[in-house]
Amino acid sequence: MSVRWGIIGAANIAVKKVIPAMQAGEFCEISAIASRDIEKAERVAKELNIPKAFGSYEQLLADPDIDAVYNPLPNNLHLEWTVRAAEAGKHVLCEKPLGLNAGEVRRLIEVRDRTNVKIQEAFMIRDHPTWISVRELIGSGRIGELRAVSGFFSYFNVDRSNIRNKSEMGGGALLDIGCYCINTSRFVFGSEPVSVAGFVEGDREMGIDRLSSAMLRFPNGHSVFTCSTQLVPFQRMYFLGTSGRIEVQIPFNIPTDTPTRLFVDDGSDLYGENIETIEFEPANQYTIQGDLFSRAIKGELTQVATLEDSFLNMAALDAVFRSATSGKMEEPERLRSPISGAPGQNPGP
Repeated sequence: MSVRWGIIGAANIAVKKVIPAMQAGEFCEISAIASRDIEKAERVAKELNIPKAFGSYEQLLADPDIDAVYNPLPNNLHLEWTVRAAEAGKHVLCEKPLGLNAGEVRRLIEVRDRTNVKIQEAFMIRDHPTWISVRELIGSGRIGELRAVSGFFSYFNVDRSNIRNKSEMGGGALLDIGCYCINTSRFVFGSEPVSVAGFVEGDREMGIDRLSSAMLRFPNGHSVFTCSTQLVPFQRMYFLGTSGRIEVQIPFNIPTDTPTRLFVDDGSDLYGENIETIEFEPANQYTIQGDLFSRAIKGELTQVATLEDSFLNMAALDAVFRSATSGKMEEPERLRSPISGAPGQNPGP
């Protein structure tokens, strides 16, 4: 039996990517969509064959036929409407970043524990075979001991009306795309950064960080990355070990219509003569994400990522921002009571 989903908001990512992908899944039934503009909701519902359209988010949350909610609203509304959905008894898959800071994620953990619903941050990459393979290859010792991670993620967008360029809505490079570089570094290292250095260049007119770089010191190595909202579009992740390296060609916006590729270099020469290319058949990470979370709701699987994991990711992001202001290394906040788990416990990626 499928999980009955409601969508709050008609954001582009929902309409163009996530809803069609979830409809193609085995365990997701998109039952309703809500917008503050009823005509927009009805138009999208008709285009995507969604049975119900509501003119307010409250109406959707009051519908007893909805089991779970997907929240693709602007970043500054993630906390409010995830809380309201949970308090209405709905499970929630919320777009990243789950909140504007670690304190907001802490509140969501408390709400989850009180309402007994499942809440998950939509880091869709964590479900894709490419990333599962990266972690398995490194865990098997394919490149020796992992010591260094390097990443880059950028696009060019100076549209003032775009929510990514509005500071009051949680815009900026770090919250929008830098979070991926931190998340994948933590995922593959299998540990948490102990200290962080951050460097931020802001856009004075729009008030957002447009070019940000960070260094994260892990117990077993370093991760460095740069992200930007005002550079040529580019994305790569590199993992370097004592006897080889892995390059993820398109690590984040993984295509659904062409194979994805990993490059594994044994380091025997600088020209890459012995690089092995590993290809993965096309797969839609949003479809996989929706089905896996739906199965977790049904009790068939454990969640791919917990709110404790999201808290630790946001704590690292917070530390980058603090370091950029203080000019010194900063330690990410750790899990503390009343959050589930022992103080300082790392629940794992």
